[in-house]
Amino acid sequence: MKKNEKILQQVSREGGEKGLESTRRAPSKKEGFFSRIRSRLSKTRITFGSRLDKLLRGKKKIDEGLLEKLEEILITSDIGVQATMALIEKLRERAEKKDLTNPAEIKQALKGEILKFVDVGRKANRIVDKKPHVIMVVGVNGVGKTTTIGKLASRYRKKAKRVLLIAADTFRAAAVEQLEIWAARVGAEVIRHRGKADPSAVVYDGIQAAKSRVVDVVIIDTAGRLHTKVNLMEELKKIRRTIARQIPGAPHEILLVLDATTGQNAISQAQLFHESLAITGIALTKLDGTAKGGIVISICHSLGFPLQYIGLGEGADDLEEFDAESFVSALF
Repeated sequence: MKKNEKILQQVSREGGEKGLESTRRAPSKKEGFFSRIRSRLSKTRITFGSRLDKLLRGKKKIDEGLLEKLEEILITSDIGVQATMALIEKLRERAEKKDLTNPAEIKQALKGEILKFVDVGRKANRIVDKKPHVIMVVGVNGVGKTTTIGKLASRYRKKAKRVLLIAADTFRAAAVEQLEIWAARVGAEVIRHRGKADPSAVVYDGIQAAKSRVVDVVIIDTAGRLHTKVNLMEELKKIRRTIARQIPGAPHEILLVLDATTGQNAISQAQLFHESLAITGIALTKLDGTAKGGIVISICHSLGFPLQYIGLGEGADDLEEFDAESFVSALF
């Protein structure tokens, strides 16, 4: 009891009743994202933010020498050559127009330009009028695709939506089992066939089940690598056609899962998938202390379609909707 009284007295000294109330207030959604993404970008701030501060300290003018050193910092932060050159060109243009004259202003100018890159228009994560809303999830093996599906299902279940998962990655028994575990954990339904079944057949049965059960959301897991002579992209196109034949206009979303730790290789993956399937959005996983946050800038600039989610952990609640302003603030 005495211990509790001491704690209350300490809180009172530090801020009175208002201080006590602030300790009870739950952080807003945006504050929560900012604090979590900031902790994950600690490595990037060391390699990027601190080096940027050191470069600008004491500088009197913006010249080519300064811009060249800034270019090196950006590239080594995994922002990529294409995005880096575009950023440097923007700063050079502003300097030539005398819109940017003081090196001390470069940091703020850079934040503004990066925000323009990453704030790609994002389609609302909506449920269309006609049920079910179909999401096809794609990506190479090992990026966290099945885990992302489980987390996405959890988000929809918390909105009281009826969710059906379709296990179309039939070439990996572990993927099917993992999907069933997630379904049980979050309260979703799952459709599966026996191992090595035709993925399109599983999808066909799954869509039929979704329609008969009046499901709100269907999330389809797909293979990231095939153990047959069939080309992966052709198999995925076949799945997409199977969906479209049963529900005109579907799939309503094609979500590509990328691993942040693979760096610029993620860009190549995204371009290949987009050419074949017309990706609508990205979920970036494994953005932890080992990944350079600059890859987010590179992805958004190079690909031009929305970064919708960021995976910040292994739990069901560790899939965050991407917030561009919070990301850029945390980066610096």
